[in-house]
Amino acid sequence: MSPVAPLSVIIPALDAAESLPATLGALAEAHELISEIIVADASSRDNTTAIAEAAGARVVPAPRGRGAQLAAGAAAASGEWLFFLHADTRPESGWSADALRFMTDPANRERAAYFVYRLDDGSPAARRLERIVAWRSRVLGLPYGDQGLILARAFYRALGGFPPLALMEDVAFVRRIGWRRLVALQASALTSAARYRREGYVLRPLRNLGCLALYLMGLPPRLIVRLYG
Repeated sequence: MSPVAPLSVIIPALDAAESLPATLGALAEAHELISEIIVADASSRDNTTAIAEAAGARVVPAPRGRGAQLAAGAAAASGEWLFFLHADTRPESGWSADALRFMTDPANRERAAYFVYRLDDGSPAARRLERIVAWRSRVLGLPYGDQGLILARAFYRALGGFPPLALMEDVAFVRRIGWRRLVALQASALTSAARYRREGYVLRPLRNLGCLALYLMGLPPRLIVRLYG
């Protein structure tokens, strides 16, 4: 793989020691493409920082809140392209070739790419949720942060960057991008299903939907976060 366009990977983290090693490991296949990995850490109390630094990542302190962490990581990035990735989400094998095809197409300089959503759960309920997420992303233009997001740094800046919201920072940002400028990659990203296993595949999605509805109605994210849990 040729390092055509340096890629900065930005990972917001808070007490992510359990999931971070697998996420960092999944990035190894793109070592020639990735110019830096930035972990925007919000004062983790576990060994998240040590794990990140041992893997060669640069740790950037950031205020707590995923929106603020993503913004801090992007501000510290130097790559021509940015890859925003949650600490409990790992792109699956072959993702780098798909990402490189997207990045080297001049038509994508003002577009953003996201991955197919997959859960690390073999249950039928998980498959149903994946299909719902695929529909939401394709029809409504609302891929969430756990699907990853790749875009040119110049485009990110032109959009104003991630807002420092306590919740719904991903929704706010992809709405700025707009449905027509979102590209679904063929590669998938595997995300932890721990929250769904803990809270259920009915209650948790309904709670998420309620949070989205309240946000779209104009309720401040700082209040919605109480419902999100």
